[in-house]
Amino acid sequence: MLASAILLTPSKRLATLVQAAVLSQLEELERAEIIQSALANNSGIVVTESLDQAFDLANAYAPEHLCLLISDPWSHLGQVRNAGGIFVGESSFEVLGDYVAGPSHVMPTGGTARFASPLNVLDFVKITSLIGLEPGAAAELSKAAATLARAEALTAHAAAAQARVARQ
Repeated sequence: MLASAILLTPSKRLATLVQAAVLSQLEELERAEIIQSALANNSGIVVTESLDQAFDLANAYAPEHLCLLISDPWSHLGQVRNAGGIFVGESSFEVLGDYVAGPSHVMPTGGTARFASPLNVLDFVKITSLIGLEPGAAAELSKAAATLARAEALTAHAAAAQARVARQ
C-alpha cells in the first residue's frame, strides 16, 4: 500500500487527539485492514518545533494533497511551495477536492509536486519552441554547445557547432 497520511503539528495535544480519533474511526471503517497497512507503512505524526518547521517539512515531502487545518490558513498559503493540491481550512477537506470541488483528481504523487502540477488545461496546450539567433549570438553560443556536447560524448554535435562557427 503506497497511500500515506502524515500529520505535521507543533501541538503534542493535537497529535494525541488525532491518533486516538484515527484508532476510533478504524473500528467503523469497512477497509480497516488496508488503512492500517497504509498507516503502519507510510504514515505518521510528526510533532514539530514550530509551524514554520512543519511547512519546511511539508515542502520537502511535496505531498499530493496538503490540508491546511490551522488558524487563518489563507495567511499561510505563501509558505507552501510544493503540493499538488492545497485544501484551505476545515470546510475544504480532501474528499471534496477529489470528487466534486477540485479541477482534477490527477495529482503529482511520490514527491513529484516539487516539479510537477496536477493535470490541468495547459497539459492539453501544444507548445512549439522557436529558436532564431543572430550570427554573432550563434557563434558565441556554439562554443558552449560544443563543450556541453563533448561532455555528453556527442562528438558529432560538438563538431557541428564548431564547423558552423568556423564558417562565420
